Amino acid sequence: MNWSQELLQSAIWLSEATAITLVVSLLLGVVLVRTTMWGRQFWRLAAPFFTPRISGWKPLLSLGAILLITLAGVRVNVLFSRWYNDMYSALQQLNVKLFWASMLIFGVLAAVHVGRSLLEYYLRQVFAIHWRESLNEYFLGKWLDKQGYYRSQHLAKPADNPDQRIQQDISSFVGSSLSLAMGVIDALVSTFEFTLILWGLSGVFALFGVEIPRGLVFMVYIYVIVATVLAFRIGKPLIRLNFLNEKFGADYRYALVRLREYGENIAFYRGEKVEGTTLRLRFRQVIGNAWDIVHRTLKLSGFNLIVSQTGVIFPFILQAPRFFSKQITLGDMVQTSQAFGQLQSNLSFFRSAYDEFAGFKAVLDRLTGFIDAIHSADQLPTPELTPQNEGLSVRQLSLRTPDGQTLLSQLSFSLSAGQALLIRGPSGSGKTTLLRAIAGLWPHCDGHIQRPPQSEVLFLSQRPYLPLGSLRAALHYPHPASANNERAAEVLRSVQLGHLIDKLDEEADWGRILSLGEQQRLGFGRLLLAAPKVIFLDEATSAMDEGLEEALYRLLRTSLPHATLVSVGHRSTLLIHHQFALTLRSGGEWKLESLSE
Repeated sequence: MNWSQELLQSAIWLSEATAITLVVSLLLGVVLVRTTMWGRQFWRLAAPFFTPRISGWKPLLSLGAILLITLAGVRVNVLFSRWYNDMYSALQQLNVKLFWASMLIFGVLAAVHVGRSLLEYYLRQVFAIHWRESLNEYFLGKWLDKQGYYRSQHLAKPADNPDQRIQQDISSFVGSSLSLAMGVIDALVSTFEFTLILWGLSGVFALFGVEIPRGLVFMVYIYVIVATVLAFRIGKPLIRLNFLNEKFGADYRYALVRLREYGENIAFYRGEKVEGTTLRLRFRQVIGNAWDIVHRTLKLSGFNLIVSQTGVIFPFILQAPRFFSKQITLGDMVQTSQAFGQLQSNLSFFRSAYDEFAGFKAVLDRLTGFIDAIHSADQLPTPELTPQNEGLSVRQLSLRTPDGQTLLSQLSFSLSAGQALLIRGPSGSGKTTLLRAIAGLWPHCDGHIQRPPQSEVLFLSQRPYLPLGSLRAALHYPHPASANNERAAEVLRSVQLGHLIDKLDEEADWGRILSLGEQQRLGFGRLLLAAPKVIFLDEATSAMDEGLEEALYRLLRTSLPHATLVSVGHRSTLLIHHQFALTLRSGGEWKLESLSE
């Protein structure tokens, strides 16, 4: 072999292989997207990142660089194969000069191999990180836009464990997409190159008295193809098992999180036995599926190991007659073994990567299912919301339960700035649901609502949401925290939380530290800081005594006299703070009365 010309020849080969691979990959990708479900699922997830008008040309150029460096790896392996022939031929011929020349060539090839491998790792990691960032932003935007994180809960089949799908499945999708795509390209190009090498090394092969020209090549392909088909049959159930593994594991983690979140309630109920039964049941599902994966993997791995070990001696057996008859050299013999190993590895990629593809298909199903759920949530109906400067107007509003039962029929009322309405009724009559509808959250309703824009409206529930972080951030939520200590301290004193002033910048899980009564008072402080034009209070004083409730309502009406107030509550002491009372009854009936008469 003329190594002095190899640099130029390798450059020509690399440019030709890259051009051909790009064209073939593009055509194959179009075919897969149009003819297979998983192809359409992949493109649905990958399209935003690989569309130049959305993400620019950098992702495509980066992918091209990874393709180039992958194909360079194929070329290096081909050169190593030729080096094996030269080196062992030198040993057989006792050619000292050729041997040391081979050692020098090996040093060059090894240096190129190391540098190429490190560069490939770096390029792949950079590409994967940027792709993951893009996908994370895409999914977060979909989930948060139009309150999909909430509205998807009202679907007949909501997507389970969205946190896992965003955090874990995206990472798995990116990693598997890149490794499988480059693995397929490497396997196919290497298969072509090493087939040519074996074709040159192969002679006439006699089988049961029949002479087959280049029979070595055909025997290799028959051996690997039969093994691959059998491996597919053995490993097919792993697709479903990997999907269930992700689902059962996520369900178990969610149950554990709920145990921690509702720990106090469970402790009061002494509900450990019931919770333990639920947790153990879900864990048994995880373990049962894990055993199924173990048994199926044992079968697949055992078969793969048998095939791999048999492949070690297979080329020597086939070439032994030609070697002992001196038709080929020791270098040819060793190169045949090395080329056969490469060819077997390349063709067996589809067999050995079956488990990874099974997991990849499960990830595709989970991510596309998540997008479908968000899209379905976006299609759920909502009442017609029209912005106005102040006040609140509801016309012909009807509410239904998810199964179609009427909660409220044709409700109409109008409140001016500064007026207050108290909503009452038995439990389950739809009081909180009415607030959800006015907020635009409840999908099972129709009618027309006029109110100020969302930035001028604040809803306060029975248990106010307190974000992780500082007490100052919780007090100002959902607006950015202000550095005005005097105003924050004044508000805390007015809602009788003066003892927390020194902890304004202390970061903690305040939802667990503060009592429910303190959380509700903090919610009133939030109202005073935000000064919205319309306020909705959903039993926001239920954990307070009547005296404290009286003081806070008077504080609210004094501090925000022009705000429109809508309260949900059962106590009769609330009546004096409202001009109107709306009583909800069964069957969708309601009664609106004035309290000022």
